Amino acid sequence: MTTQIETHIQYNHSYMTTEDYMAQEEDWDRDLLLDPAWEKQQRKTFTAWCNSHLRKAGTQIENIEEDFRNGLKLMLLLEVISGERLPKPDKGKMRFHKIANVNKALDFIASKGVKLVSIGAEEIVDGNLKMTLGMIWTIILRFAIQDISVEETSAKEGLLLWCQRKTAPYRNVNVQNFHISWKDGLALCALIHRHRPDLIDYAKLRKDDPIGNLNTAFEVAEKYLDIPKMLDAEDIVNTPKPDEKAIMTYVSCFYHAFAGAEQAETAANRICKVLAVNQENEKLMQEYEKLASELLEWIRRTIPWLENRVPEKSMSAMQRKLEDFRDYRRVHKPPRVQEKCQLEINFNTLQTKLRLSNRPAFMPSEGKMVSDIANAWKGLEQVEKGYEEWLLTEIRRLERLDHLAEKFKQKATLHETWTRGKEDMLLQKDYESATLYEIRALLRKHEAFESDLAAHQDRVEQIAAIAQELNELDYHDAASVNARCQAICDQWDTLGTLTQKRRDSLERVEKLLETIDQLYLEFAKRAAPFNNWMDGAIEDLQDMFIVHSIEEIQSLITAHEQFKATLPEADKERMAILGIQNEIQKIAQTYGIKLSGVNPYTNLTHLDIANKWDTVKQLVPHRDQTLQEELARQQANERLRRQFAAQANIIGPWIQTKMEEIGHISVDISGSLEDQMNHLKQHEQNIINYKANIDKLEGDHQLIQEALIFDNKHTSYTMEHIRVGWEQLLTTIARTINEVENQILTRDAKGISQEQMNEFRASFNHFDRKRNGMMDPDDFRACLISMGYDLGEVEFARIMTLVDPNNAGVVTFQAFIDFMTRETAETDTAEQVMASFKILASDKNYITIEELRRELPPEQAEYCISRMTKYTGADAVSGALDYVSFSSALYGESDL
Repeated sequence: MTTQIETHIQYNHSYMTTEDYMAQEEDWDRDLLLDPAWEKQQRKTFTAWCNSHLRKAGTQIENIEEDFRNGLKLMLLLEVISGERLPKPDKGKMRFHKIANVNKALDFIASKGVKLVSIGAEEIVDGNLKMTLGMIWTIILRFAIQDISVEETSAKEGLLLWCQRKTAPYRNVNVQNFHISWKDGLALCALIHRHRPDLIDYAKLRKDDPIGNLNTAFEVAEKYLDIPKMLDAEDIVNTPKPDEKAIMTYVSCFYHAFAGAEQAETAANRICKVLAVNQENEKLMQEYEKLASELLEWIRRTIPWLENRVPEKSMSAMQRKLEDFRDYRRVHKPPRVQEKCQLEINFNTLQTKLRLSNRPAFMPSEGKMVSDIANAWKGLEQVEKGYEEWLLTEIRRLERLDHLAEKFKQKATLHETWTRGKEDMLLQKDYESATLYEIRALLRKHEAFESDLAAHQDRVEQIAAIAQELNELDYHDAASVNARCQAICDQWDTLGTLTQKRRDSLERVEKLLETIDQLYLEFAKRAAPFNNWMDGAIEDLQDMFIVHSIEEIQSLITAHEQFKATLPEADKERMAILGIQNEIQKIAQTYGIKLSGVNPYTNLTHLDIANKWDTVKQLVPHRDQTLQEELARQQANERLRRQFAAQANIIGPWIQTKMEEIGHISVDISGSLEDQMNHLKQHEQNIINYKANIDKLEGDHQLIQEALIFDNKHTSYTMEHIRVGWEQLLTTIARTINEVENQILTRDAKGISQEQMNEFRASFNHFDRKRNGMMDPDDFRACLISMGYDLGEVEFARIMTLVDPNNAGVVTFQAFIDFMTRETAETDTAEQVMASFKILASDKNYITIEELRRELPPEQAEYCISRMTKYTGADAVSGALDYVSFSSALYGESDL
């Protein structure tokens, strides 16, 4: 610590054994005849040591053997260094008063477990220097040296080991004792520099300047460390063997000065460590809450968009909706998939860190659990799947509607063209002034019309059927279709009624007519069906079609070839009909008959037949071309199907294989966790590199959808299957890597060897019957019994609450490791943190803001100040804070 080290030495009052002090006193008896140089050093050192404590009481001594004779300052010295009250001293100045006071001091020393040998009150009162020095040395041993403990050594050996540890890195310093090892002064300078490098430039010290080194140490210690000068440099250098007790007394002051600072620094470091962990965990919690909120909000906004199933009226509008959905799949959703995966990884990592730091498990806000997010995501994907199916269904429906609407218009136009003028014709009264021949001609003409009318019945029924289908498919312009269909049906009924009325009229006068032109009649009868056949042929040749496979277009081509095969026979019929007309002309020319040029039985002429036949001949090659173009398009679609299937049949098994390989790695015990991690990282890189194949398949899938291809017999994999498999693969590799990372964290934090990890994995795998990385409670019980646990129902229920806190009904491998290593965990506890705060607070029940800012780094100090509550105990002062409740809160415990 950078603050000036205070030398308020704290002595605890543990007791030395009587045998220890007997050995010390016997050593003192053997040294009663002190070397004059040692006596001088002891007198100076012990006097300075006593004054360093007496000054706290506002007094000091000048002559060590004289100033303790009346016992008053001796009793005061003992009260200062022990922190206890001695019996009230006698006020008299007589010898027996002095002896009584000295005895009270000696009795207090003896009450601390120290046996004084050969030291009596009379010798002290008489000013016996050697006895007085021996008594002071006993006090120094008991209160300044006995309680020193380093590793497993104490007292003198502990102080020596402490000096050796602190000076080991320094050149020319080799502390082996408390006399000649300190003569050159470098050991003292090394002690100071080790703890306060800002006070001494050790590199400039020279071994051949012992007096300069010693004086430097004495001056720095007195000025900056509040350690009084207890020795003379010249006495130490000029004495072959400096006095050990004097050196030990002086060096012990350094131990107490620096040891207190080290203790405070250790306590501060412990608190900083705990607070840093807590701050990091809070940051992770806040990040989880933020990510969860953003992801759930995105899902909340997206689902209504996907649930909007309002159909569009045109194919282009539905195509735009499909393109928007593709953008959502390619652009908007993939980052959210990554966020969901990262959210699960962060949650698992946070829970692992909380367990390893002995903190309570993190419970997210209501509605933001991992399960809540998974349920929301599942709902999103269900709505998404339904939306895509709806889009494709709507596109098929609109395509069908467009086809039917065009077909309706074409047939309705043909029918309306045919019926135009028919009502007027049926309403004519021409038979009233006609001759018998003309009447018979009109009757035959009417019969031909009836034949024609019957031939058009199928077309009217087709028009009505198409209109009905358009209504059933919810065609947007169904009203106009219905109106037109109703007009056609009404007109058809009218034609039927008028036809029947005209027949009745003609038949009424038929008996008056005898002449009939058989040739005209035959022409009419044969020309009408042939004309109808040509009308049907023209209609079929102009008929629109929609197919989705090569087989369907091949079927149309076959039918067309069959139609072409009938053309020679039709041509014979055409020549026969034209032959009738030629025969009429021949008879007229032969017998000089003047013809009106009009067939009384039909409106058809030989020119009509010839023109329609020419039309049929022209439409046949056009139909050939249209069918061949459609065949080429279907062949292109077939290539797209095969291209997609070739990739899908590779990618689908590849994804499944990778899933199985990752599963095998997660349960493999042949290598270390680091080996598993390396294998998983390699798989992760392979998966990332494989993304280009998925993108290419997406491109092929887009071409298929743009070509309106809805089936593919060459593969069982759809793009949706590939997408789901790919997303599961990404999630599985990320989750598996996270699990291995958490296992490494657990292993390193709890000191588990790789062999132990392999044993845990082998036991877990043996009882994991489903091989899914999770054990059922019954399997877990069997595993514990096989490992020697004696389980009752209550004990097993308690263990299940530890390994399955969420009551999911399964035990994961991470939870299994946590349980098996729980007893060996070495983590900070609330009691340890309280003890550390107590050290910083100088044993008070509270701590002040000033102490926190002095002892802790600024960030951790302000963190504590903002969260500690006001201390309300009886000993509270202004600004006192309650560190006890704060320490408990860090670990989720109630106040101790």
